[in-house]
Amino acid sequence: MDLQKQVHPDKFANSSDQEKRLSMQQTSWINEAQTTLKDPVLRAIYLLKLKGIDINLENETTMDAAFLMQQLETRERLEGIKNESDPLAELDLMAKELKASTADMMKGFTQSYETDQVDDAREWIRKLQFMQKAKKEINTLTADIEDELMS
Repeated sequence: MDLQKQVHPDKFANSSDQEKRLSMQQTSWINEAQTTLKDPVLRAIYLLKLKGIDINLENETTMDAAFLMQQLETRERLEGIKNESDPLAELDLMAKELKASTADMMKGFTQSYETDQVDDAREWIRKLQFMQKAKKEINTLTADIEDELMS
């Protein structure tokens, strides 16, 4: 945050065009860095890039059959969530389970990364990508149900 304050474009309102552009560029880089650090998948991808390994998530998917089956079960659970007696409580429980699983996966990634097991690290990233999609779906469903309850 301190770095952002130092280069914020408002501080350069009366500066030269070059200084304004530089401020905007630096602000953009800082914002991108913050986004990368906050997002476990982007952070893991960046760490692999530091080791010279490029990963394209659009072309990557896990082949772990048990994990994929678990993801299908999660999706089915989410599809029927509105039929639960307390869907918000169920979503909250799922969010907590997801958070714990994501933390375990990040530990797996970290261990693979630190021991240069690149293929394993890539696999952890592929799995983390599924977890992020589930998290977004849980957040969307929670917001939808809350909106319905307030209507």
